[in-house]
Amino acid sequence: MPRIQLDGSSLHFEESGTGTPVLLLHGLGSSGQDWELVAPRLAAAGYRVIIPDVRGHGRSDKPAGRYGVPLFARDIRDLCDRLGLTHVHVVGLSMGGMIGFQLAVDRPALVRSLTVINSGPDMVPRTLSLRLMFATRMLLLKALGPRTLARILAPKLFPKPEQAELRRRVVESIGANEPDAYARATRGLVGWTVLDRLKDISCPVLVLASDNDYTPLSAKKAYVEKLADARLQELKDSRHAAPLDQPEQIVEAVKGFFLEIEERTREVRRLG
Repeated sequence: MPRIQLDGSSLHFEESGTGTPVLLLHGLGSSGQDWELVAPRLAAAGYRVIIPDVRGHGRSDKPAGRYGVPLFARDIRDLCDRLGLTHVHVVGLSMGGMIGFQLAVDRPALVRSLTVINSGPDMVPRTLSLRLMFATRMLLLKALGPRTLARILAPKLFPKPEQAELRRRVVESIGANEPDAYARATRGLVGWTVLDRLKDISCPVLVLASDNDYTPLSAKKAYVEKLADARLQELKDSRHAAPLDQPEQIVEAVKGFFLEIEERTREVRRLG
């Protein structure tokens, strides 16, 4: 079982394929299993796919202390250093997209491109509805525990009758969380922002937004306009957990994005 010992924590990760490195980062309360329908397709397409479980999640350590996006990003940065990754395509779902934004501002040379799926550069609850949403989530988690919370979330993520297996997998994945670690990870997202640093992100950015995500398309458009080199693409018939309900759309989108970046690189070298 691949693990790397970092400062104060040991991270589990999976790796497959060879070629240009692609780092896949999962969402809150989940694990690398978010990518089980995407990773094999990318590996078969000629990419080296690395999928870590973030600190406090999955099979990685769950050490005591405060969690947060900067800490998660530092762990992932150190993992990349230990694996010898110097220029990597970063793809992040939800919390994973937040970690990707943090990496892009903290270690721009590491991030060759950033693909953000149903996420954004800011988690500051500026409205009453957002504050109530976070408070309700924490209350439910404390009162009911991860497994019952997962049973509430699963039908919202996968409402179709034919998605029963996906609902079951969500309950198993989120339900397996250690309650205190999950609560600390959740609290650690609230108030996080790199919104004022978007101007410093120079790598190409692809924002993939599900048509039925929690947050509207307009919210994604607003921050895409602040990035120097970014575009927005909608995922059809999809909800928040897009790598599970629309893996084919994601694979086609990121493969096209990566090939475009390769073509740009070749053109720059030719002209240089």
